[in-house]
Amino acid sequence: MTDDQRTITLQTADERATLTSFLDHQRDTLAMKCVGLSTEQLRTRVLEPSALSLLGLVRHLAEVERGWFRNVLNGEDRRGFWKHPDDTSAEWDVETADPEEAFSVWRRECDHARELVAAAESLDVLGHYGEEAFSLRWILTHMIEEYARHNGHADLLREHLDGSTGE
Repeated sequence: MTDDQRTITLQTADERATLTSFLDHQRDTLAMKCVGLSTEQLRTRVLEPSALSLLGLVRHLAEVERGWFRNVLNGEDRRGFWKHPDDTSAEWDVETADPEEAFSVWRRECDHARELVAAAESLDVLGHYGEEAFSLRWILTHMIEEYARHNGHADLLREHLDGSTGE
């Protein structure tokens, strides 16, 4: 994937189309940062002792997609994809992680999120996390922020791995 293959952010669309185009642009940016890298490069932690890696970011964002769209917005009770035997999260533990599996899970969660967003009556639809309510508008905005922050990390990781820079 290259810069020009990413979703174009809409400049004159309605609010839902604008927000979803920005979110898809951010999703595409994460995928673009990972293109052409080997399994070992995707697993590489370049900022020791941090567990941050590109593959860890993909797994983390699959979990974030699941949490906000399936669990909060849609009221599902879906557990995390990657767990330790002690029931703690293992999304950042990528030493033996399979990139194909991670990208498959992430893409599936993104697709499901798109379906839920498209089916929602309005951006005012509420999802819940415990006693807290979140509008779809808030969730989409939060997801854009979440991806943008992590794409900054991905940019630095990619530059360290092979010198590639850019948005």
